[in-house]
Amino acid sequence: MGCISVAEAWVNSAESLGADLHLELTGPGSRRAVLMMALRDGIRSGRLAPGTGLPPYRSLAADLGIARNTVADAYAELVAEGWLTARQGSGTRVAQQVAPVAPVRGQRTPARPTRPTYDLVQGQPDPSAFPRGAWLASARRALTAAPHDAFGPGDPRGRAELREALAGYLARVRGVRTNPRRIVVCSGAAHALRLMAAVAGGGSGRWAVESYGLPYHRALLAGEGIRTVPLAVDEHGARVGELGAVGAVLLTPAHQFPTGGPLHPERRAAVVDWARSTGGLVLEDDYDGEFRYDRQPVGAVQSLDPDRVVLVGSVSKSLSPTLRIGWMVLPEQLVDDVVAAKGEREQWSSATEQLTLADFIASGAYDRHVRTMRQRHRRRRDQLVSALAERAPRVRVTGIAAGLHAVLELPAGTERAVVKAAAWQGLAVEGLADYRHPDCPAGEGAGHRERDGRDGLVVGYATPPEHTYGGALDSLCRALP
Repeated sequence: MGCISVAEAWVNSAESLGADLHLELTGPGSRRAVLMMALRDGIRSGRLAPGTGLPPYRSLAADLGIARNTVADAYAELVAEGWLTARQGSGTRVAQQVAPVAPVRGQRTPARPTRPTYDLVQGQPDPSAFPRGAWLASARRALTAAPHDAFGPGDPRGRAELREALAGYLARVRGVRTNPRRIVVCSGAAHALRLMAAVAGGGSGRWAVESYGLPYHRALLAGEGIRTVPLAVDEHGARVGELGAVGAVLLTPAHQFPTGGPLHPERRAAVVDWARSTGGLVLEDDYDGEFRYDRQPVGAVQSLDPDRVVLVGSVSKSLSPTLRIGWMVLPEQLVDDVVAAKGEREQWSSATEQLTLADFIASGAYDRHVRTMRQRHRRRRDQLVSALAERAPRVRVTGIAAGLHAVLELPAGTERAVVKAAAWQGLAVEGLADYRHPDCPAGEGAGHRERDGRDGLVVGYATPPEHTYGGALDSLCRALP
């Protein structure tokens, strides 16, 4: 028979639940042969992936304007050849064992794997380490004992049970001086920053931030109309003696992010003196204060002056970022303003999850989980240090006394090449330059010691699942100079 001249056919039928199928029906031969060729080409190219459901043959026949038996016969022959599968109740699908053909010679290949095999990007704990059993037990107890108002609109300050549990926990573990009235529950550090920007972002419209930090936080403040001014950091933390005319300063004093190291005691006192003398505000991001391995945790700066320091914390590093539960420990004079900025109805953190976390803390399960994860993270950190000492002894590791990540210092000018080499090894990892403030010239963000340039990697050793961590370290070592 002659050529079917239909260049393109779009299939969209109610019977196939709205599935669209693009086919190019060109070439000589019978209608059945041309249809089979189009389907094979779609499968070979990978456009029709294994498991993809095809429209029922009646729908396809109606939309193409050909006989039902023609489509049914084409389907049946492709099933016999192994291209398709057909089962009662699940329809016709591309066979799972069919894989797209390899690229032809000369075809351009991707510069890096589209999906890395290993992940050492900092920012989250291993999701498989979430304490499901203990969390479920707390959830059952919390829901059983929950008062009826827990299922109402909610309090913008957060559930009283959680605020009370947090007040006791933060005082015991982080040395925080507060009470439940001064704690406002939020959905994480970013939400806390937005609220503080709304409340304290006026005046000069300029806040100081550490010259190395999360770009997301800087972008968030910029979106609220606040210009961020970089404050250099060195081995003793932020150089707070260089604070100028700014309305607030955002610090990570327990473990400078991402370069590592606590804020020196003299600088902790100095930044509180600055706040008292200028009326400024200190925002303390306590993002991983519980995870210190080589000595006792460093206490919160908030304890030096609860009326000038706002402490921000969350469970994103200790439990999971998906819970979206954080908190602010506020000066008394800011509580009403923050609650007003947050809104009259609690719309950010689930009340039932807040009650669960309150029980999780009060029952001691949170302490037990943190201790378990501290041991696990320390073991992983030691594995990282040992592997580097054996296979890349010239690479210096810093920031390892605490937290969930380490910084690997690299020879000047090699950072981009190492990140690219890691990608070729199937490893996702970030360069230190990704965290440098854009207004801070390269090499000037980390103090006098590093003004000749600083290249490095930020390695999140808590991120990979346990069974892939060894492979991730192998890939990392192969990528290093």
